[in-house]
Amino acid sequence: MIDGKKEKRTKTFMRLNLLLCFILVLILLFYFFKVPFLRNENILIVVAVIATSKVFIGAIKSLKEKKISVDLLASIALGVSLIEKEWVSAIFINLMIISAGVAIDYVKIKSHSAINSLLKLKPKKARIEKDGKIVEIPIEKVKKGDRVIIKLGERVPVDGFIEDGEAEIDQSLLTGESISVSKKKGDEILSSTTVVSGNLIIRAERVGEETTFEKIIALVEQSQANKAPIYTLINKFANWYIVLTILGASIVYLLSRNVNLVLGVLLVSCADDIVIATPLALMSAITHSAKHGAIVKGGDFLEGLSKLKIIVFDKTGTLTKSRLKVEEVRAFNEKSQAEVLRLATAVSFFSTHPIAKTIVNYTKKENYPVVQPINFNEYGGKGMTATLKDQKIITGKLSFFREMKIKMTEKEITEIENKILEGFNVTLIECNDELIGFISLMDELRHNAKEIINEFKKLGIEKIVMLTGDNEKVAQKTAEQLGINEFHANLLPEDKLTLLKKYLNKKYKVAMVGDGVNDAPVLALSDIGIAMGNIGSDVAIETADIVMVKDDLSQIPELIKIGRSTMGVIHQNLIIWGILNVLGLSLVFLHVINPSGAAAYNFITDFIPIFNSLRLFRR
Repeated sequence: MIDGKKEKRTKTFMRLNLLLCFILVLILLFYFFKVPFLRNENILIVVAVIATSKVFIGAIKSLKEKKISVDLLASIALGVSLIEKEWVSAIFINLMIISAGVAIDYVKIKSHSAINSLLKLKPKKARIEKDGKIVEIPIEKVKKGDRVIIKLGERVPVDGFIEDGEAEIDQSLLTGESISVSKKKGDEILSSTTVVSGNLIIRAERVGEETTFEKIIALVEQSQANKAPIYTLINKFANWYIVLTILGASIVYLLSRNVNLVLGVLLVSCADDIVIATPLALMSAITHSAKHGAIVKGGDFLEGLSKLKIIVFDKTGTLTKSRLKVEEVRAFNEKSQAEVLRLATAVSFFSTHPIAKTIVNYTKKENYPVVQPINFNEYGGKGMTATLKDQKIITGKLSFFREMKIKMTEKEITEIENKILEGFNVTLIECNDELIGFISLMDELRHNAKEIINEFKKLGIEKIVMLTGDNEKVAQKTAEQLGINEFHANLLPEDKLTLLKKYLNKKYKVAMVGDGVNDAPVLALSDIGIAMGNIGSDVAIETADIVMVKDDLSQIPELIKIGRSTMGVIHQNLIIWGILNVLGLSLVFLHVINPSGAAAYNFITDFIPIFNSLRLFRR
């Protein structure tokens, strides 16, 4: 979790740097405006030496760690400046380094402040039932299994499940949704959401740092530590550049014996701007994305989005609402619909599959009894088996029933196949070796799914693929509605992995978009795994490379644009830096500027790529 002390330290450093910047600017202004007292050389010496000490310490630390840093090149330039009594040059170059530090601190403070402002909204205490009484305790002392009481207007202190009561919940702090959602007994409820109507008693499931809210905050902080490949590449380039600059300056001295010329070369060539501008761009983009509900776990995934050529979607819960509707309950062999539902619900009770959850919820809504089975087994993507007293029950797809060699009449098979041809998702129910009926379900598309698919095409995504465990007809109907040309149906989890491997290629990036629970293996295998809206799922948070806190597909095209904009800014900075260096060195070799002018030139031009990177923060 982000520590408030860390932000305070950052603010303190920024204030000190700003103060030092102010002093240095005053010295330079007064020096150039020829104020007699401040033109005193001793004052310039003291200021230059004090400012330079930080750079020297940084260079020594890097050398001890066997690293070459920008501080080394700056230290050589500053050392030569002090030896040659070029006090103004020393102050200018220090002013640039300190100003760059201020820019980095600014972005850190913005990032920390946004998260700490959320932390301030976190409940400090909770009311729990203990020994028949209601007591108020610090949030840190709430344990898993405690019954927590939440009243109207209060924030939920833990993740848990509602045991009693109904309420409207404001989840905007986590998801950005402006519309409250209804929650009832048995529903999951997440920490730091607000009860806007009603009262609840919940059973604590995740407490402290295990809550969804705390994990999201920790993720945002960790995301800024992951470096993008381009950042590593620029650092490697900077290392070689520093070595070559030192060698070049040495050759210039051997050929010219002109210390001022060498000093001008060193002062112009300091690469602090490009080394600072790159992480600034990445940090700004990641912070911006997090503020708008998309947690990118590192700069490498942000860079990957800019190289995206293929997007693979899981259908259920990603392109569709995962809100399956029970359209029909069909009973065979003189069984009643109530009996078919009772047995189907019993088998589905422990499953997390969307179809199973839909059947259970439908049964509860229709006020039919819900019972728990024993000996429950789930066959990933195929079906389930369970025992209820003396009844052995099987549910699943038609293909699964054929695999299990369950007896079905031609008439029953024809009726089932016709439903499948109509585009329904059909779940069959068998009890004690007898097919007793089936349940037809239909899934709804997300309201903006087709528009989002078109947006991907406009962005130049070369291939959009849909994977599903549903039958061919259901998959085809969905693909046609969305304008997706390539789809694969009747897939088991291992089939999805096999297919994804065929798309992976070193020349471009492949993203997998899924719900973060059933799709965990393919999310982990893809170049960029994007989990949609499963903010309460540990699997989503841990497996995916990008977690879409707000369950909104339209954020993915925006993320791609941010990734491309970020890489565009970094490439712009490289071009700007190259042009400015060539121009600066030309001015030095043509004797248009002396060492003081070279330092001033470096100071002024270094802000261009830094401000260019900061544009992303204000996007």
